[in-house]
Amino acid sequence: MQRDAETFDEFVARAAAPLGRTAALLAGDRHLAEDLLQTALAKTYLRWHRLREPAAAEAYVRRVMVTTLVKWRRRRWLGEIPSADVPERAATSFSDEADTRDQLRRALALLPPAQRAVLVLRYFEDLGEEQVASILGCSRGTVKSRTFRALAALRSLDLLDPAPRRPYVVGATSEEAS
Repeated sequence: MQRDAETFDEFVARAAAPLGRTAALLAGDRHLAEDLLQTALAKTYLRWHRLREPAAAEAYVRRVMVTTLVKWRRRRWLGEIPSADVPERAATSFSDEADTRDQLRRALALLPPAQRAVLVLRYFEDLGEEQVASILGCSRGTVKSRTFRALAALRSLDLLDPAPRRPYVVGATSEEAS
């Protein structure tokens, strides 16, 4: 049992930062993300001796975070009613990067948890469709359709800035293709 605790401590020390980022993107709120990660790690610790492959522990924790968040969202109403008009805040000087992160969190918060999970795992954790399907316990086709729907929802709300595409002409210089 002591050996299990030591290997779990080593795992947490190594994987806490990336798992924390995933939790923040999934939850959309820093405090909820901390609770989510702590809960997922506690649940993982209880099952740590059953993990066949310690290398798969990170994927296991991600799956626990997704299922836990979905359960929390189903059962809990926060008593907040969304408003289209955001109250003005005092002027502060944030960097463009902070603004982008804030926009990203707000955009992800508008999506259902399953769609949010797919986007976070695919594009922020850079996992393949098969890996995401395995973590979420669904088919590869479900991952594709959730990704499509989530991106379509973000585009319909003008939350994604589609990059302008120039036609590529074989053999043309960059001036001719413009």
